[in-house]
Amino acid sequence: MSDIPPDLDWIRAAPEDATGPGPWIELAFGEGDGEDDPEAPVYIRETSDPDNVVTTNRRKWDAFVLGVQAGEFDHFVEGVEGFEPTARQPEAQVRPD
Repeated sequence: MSDIPPDLDWIRAAPEDATGPGPWIELAFGEGDGEDDPEAPVYIRETSDPDNVVTTNRRKWDAFVLGVQAGEFDHFVEGVEGFEPTARQPEAQVRPD
């Protein structure tokens, strides 16, 4: 964990009304070469094991979030209590000229 900056602002990914210790996922966005640097680090950890931190970058994190929003990972949680499929946009129809 020596490569992890000590002054990160961790954001807990939990419902607003959540109480208790979780475990929850927490995220922290590191500094890069500018506000929109796609290679800026993103740190991910669980509240139950805060010393175990996974690092990715902003470009990959943004792609993951867009995939979640698009329902690309819904098949991983089918059958899980409380799961509701993502409302997907209909695919564009290509018309022949």
